Amino acid sequence: MKNLNFNINEDHNKLLLAELKKRQSKIKLGGGKSKIEKEHSKGKLTARERIEYLLDKKSERIEIADLAGNDMYSEYGGCPSGGVVVVVGYVSGKQCIVVANDATVKAGAWFPITAKKNLRAQEIAMENKLPIIYLVDSAGVFLPMQDEIFPDKEHFGRIFRNNAKMSAEGITQISAVMGSCVAGGAYLPIMSDEAIIVNKTGTIFLAGSYLVKAAIGEEIDNETLGGATTHNEISGVADYKAEDDKDALETIKNIVGKIGDFDKAGFNRVKSIKPVKNEEDIFGIIPKERNQTYDTHEIIERLVDNSEFDEYKADYGKTLICAYARIDGWAVGIVANQRKMVKNAKGEMQFGGVIYSDSADKATRFIANCNQKKIPLVFLQDVTGFMVGSKSEHSGIIKDGAKMVNVVANSVVPKFTIIMGNSYGAGNYAMCGKAYDPRFIVAWPSAQLAVMGGVQAAKTLLQIEKASLKNKGEEITEEREKEMLDHITEKYNKQISPYYSASRIWTDAIISPLDTRKWVSMGIEVANHSPITEKFNVGIIQV
Repeated sequence: MKNLNFNINEDHNKLLLAELKKRQSKIKLGGGKSKIEKEHSKGKLTARERIEYLLDKKSERIEIADLAGNDMYSEYGGCPSGGVVVVVGYVSGKQCIVVANDATVKAGAWFPITAKKNLRAQEIAMENKLPIIYLVDSAGVFLPMQDEIFPDKEHFGRIFRNNAKMSAEGITQISAVMGSCVAGGAYLPIMSDEAIIVNKTGTIFLAGSYLVKAAIGEEIDNETLGGATTHNEISGVADYKAEDDKDALETIKNIVGKIGDFDKAGFNRVKSIKPVKNEEDIFGIIPKERNQTYDTHEIIERLVDNSEFDEYKADYGKTLICAYARIDGWAVGIVANQRKMVKNAKGEMQFGGVIYSDSADKATRFIANCNQKKIPLVFLQDVTGFMVGSKSEHSGIIKDGAKMVNVVANSVVPKFTIIMGNSYGAGNYAMCGKAYDPRFIVAWPSAQLAVMGGVQAAKTLLQIEKASLKNKGEEITEEREKEMLDHITEKYNKQISPYYSASRIWTDAIISPLDTRKWVSMGIEVANHSPITEKFNVGIIQV
């Protein structure tokens, strides 16, 4: 299998992975080493240190949206990781999601992306009925951008609405105030089931001492106004007083350790078996050049247990692979774009990565079967879109595509999406893009997300711009045209990068292909906390 092309692909993809790890290492420093030292000088742990202490030692964990805010807000000095760290892991043996404000980033202030990331964490908790732990240390809304974070439906206030909804649904919420907790943010810990506050470093109040003096003329220090002693002995706002960060985290461990078992969705799981075929080969299979093809069966064999799967309708609709398999012991239904050229029943060649009518029809039926059998779905995306042209239109590609989109939208089993390569146009939707509520959606470093491929988009945009300039009477030389094309291509390539998507939380993470099994397995375990109560129904468009 290994040849020169394999080696070229392998070198390219491992360089992409090295770039990812480099960016992640920088992000983990938050606001920088000097800010970390400042937190330590106050006797405080950093957000990541708190999470590391809280989670069970040597246990698996996945970080949500670590690249949020990447290359954003440069005019304000940036906002690494969105100023908040979100991790799904195990506390006292129980799977939880932990949300920790990073006080090294603008004192933990909330940027627009911070609110979006917090809401994503709460969405995961609500959808999967997963216990959520807040480690609070925030100066509140970042005032220079208050108009982009305060008043709208998906802004700051939605956090507290979600607190109330989760409380009504019996989803465990625990808060530890380990630094500032001011203004509207003060409601979060108190709307949790139980609240802990750290002595001398934690404070909770609607308005700090400066604002109190300005508003009503009262002179008072922050500790007396809203410190641990005040809220444990006088107001009764907090439930526990901790002497330091570690004491607070130990209290959380003790509380979580006594939570009873949860009702399970009952997804099928047996003993896990590692793939027989070498997972590292994925780096050599995924092509460096986006117009090159490969056999997606080779990828699946390196992701599934024992490298075994049962393919559904293998000889029909070949540009989509549908298969039953297991990942880390969990039964899954896989829907994957086949990237090599294939031949249909009529002997006609079909383009890899393109969804044809027969492929959409097959996938629709397979997805319905998985819903009937209560089998979680895993989508492996490398798609350029649906087939176009008169032949496809006359064969009803829109109708068949609509059926596939419909069944994906109405699926009641948990869905997980892995963007391996291309994710273009309506193909993104049909293969369970972010708009279709996958429980987790992640990208490999080789991924690209856009309405269409970079080359096609750049040429299309160039034609539009040339026409506009000609209408104004401007002459366009070959040199000017090349400059325009280069500028458009550079801008578009930046937007289709997986980092652009991850920074805006269009995906939950960029991951190494070798971490795919862990993400799917932990994702299904998360989803297993929430029994399926909806009935599968596709409405007017029948399967």
